[in-house]
Amino acid sequence: MTQLEAAKQGRITEQMAYVAEQEGLEPETVRELVAAGRVVIPANPNHTTLTRFTAIGEGMRVKVNANLGTSYDYVNPEEEVEKARVAIEAGADTVMDLSTGGDLAAIRARILEVATVPLGTVPIYEAEFKAAARKNFFDMSADELFETIEAHGRAGVDYITVHAGVTLATLERYRNAERVTGIVSRGGGLMAAWMLQNAQENPLYARFDDLLEIARTYDMTLSLGDGLRPGSLADSTDRPQIQELLIIGELVERARQAGVQAMVEGPGHIPLNEIQTNVQIQKKLTNHAPFYILGMLPIDTGAGFDHIVGAIGGAVAGWYGADMLCYLTPAEHLGLPTPEHVREGVIAFKLAAHIADVARGRRPDLERNRRMSEARYRLDWETQFQLALYPEAARRIYEARGTKTKACSMCGPYCPMNLVEAVLRGQRSQGLVELEVRPG
Repeated sequence: MTQLEAAKQGRITEQMAYVAEQEGLEPETVRELVAAGRVVIPANPNHTTLTRFTAIGEGMRVKVNANLGTSYDYVNPEEEVEKARVAIEAGADTVMDLSTGGDLAAIRARILEVATVPLGTVPIYEAEFKAAARKNFFDMSADELFETIEAHGRAGVDYITVHAGVTLATLERYRNAERVTGIVSRGGGLMAAWMLQNAQENPLYARFDDLLEIARTYDMTLSLGDGLRPGSLADSTDRPQIQELLIIGELVERARQAGVQAMVEGPGHIPLNEIQTNVQIQKKLTNHAPFYILGMLPIDTGAGFDHIVGAIGGAVAGWYGADMLCYLTPAEHLGLPTPEHVREGVIAFKLAAHIADVARGRRPDLERNRRMSEARYRLDWETQFQLALYPEAARRIYEARGTKTKACSMCGPYCPMNLVEAVLRGQRSQGLVELEVRPG
């Protein structure tokens, strides 16, 4: 039985109770949101190392996903395992294995061993890899793709990205669009190329009921991928992007009816002034399905610092209702990230998610920031370290630039909070309560 089926039957599962405690909500509230399809809890029963259940969707904290995985040029399974550890340690709520080089099943198994959070994959990568090794990618059969999807479910994968909205109809719309960067989604591009070469409909769309049956068997959440997402500001919010979203909205309803959890992936390169519109359109067209965004990137020119650019866009998108942010690293658009790049990316996006939660008015987050300000005013360093999102980093910087005073080494004895309070204490001791204000 899936989380969605249990919720519809009025059952509060172990996973629902867990996330309710983590989110500071009543279990019944979580159950109702899961039943409505507005929240998903990716939790494949075969994922035996999963101990940190994650709720993605309306009313939940904004979550962060970290991508990792080998590539054609770099095949080092142990480094990918290390990336998974680093991402989880830095606070990633989910991780995705996007490996495209080496023994993909073995790499996935190794990552699953250390993944205490939900793990996502993109099965077409492995199906393509097998076909290419045999002959070429275009030789992949629909059955082979579905067999790969089932293998991922059997292995314990919690959610899968499937580009089921890339159909012959959406590709026709794409043909007539004058895009600057064409199709930038790797999975969406693979699917589109296969369809055009073989003159066949997308099997993920044509056989969506078969996909639902597999997903339901393993309670794999479907992450309906945006294969036609914009890869540049010039292509943002265009007809192909919206055409695909219309189809995805229909597929969300079919998934819900089948008892399968579903969330929707979104762009992508979107200028800051269009982010609110994109979130609202997605929520409207998918009947408030959880929204999992890739960035968003409000400029195209941040190479080397796209984790910062994406965190800015992600914070704004999270404020307006995006539910999970897919991190970017400093290596985005440039190469395969290192473990340190992964750490930097997760930290940037966890900060963005927290900014969004504060903007949404989440009481625990507002209270945490209030207590931090009070501790800062008292120059209570230990409490400040405890309340910081990354205590060790804060302590390390503070101690590296030592001070002779109670304040930090930026202001020292001239700390305004100390200075003004010292004057006020002196006046109070003399019976003066108010500061004298002289004209002129």
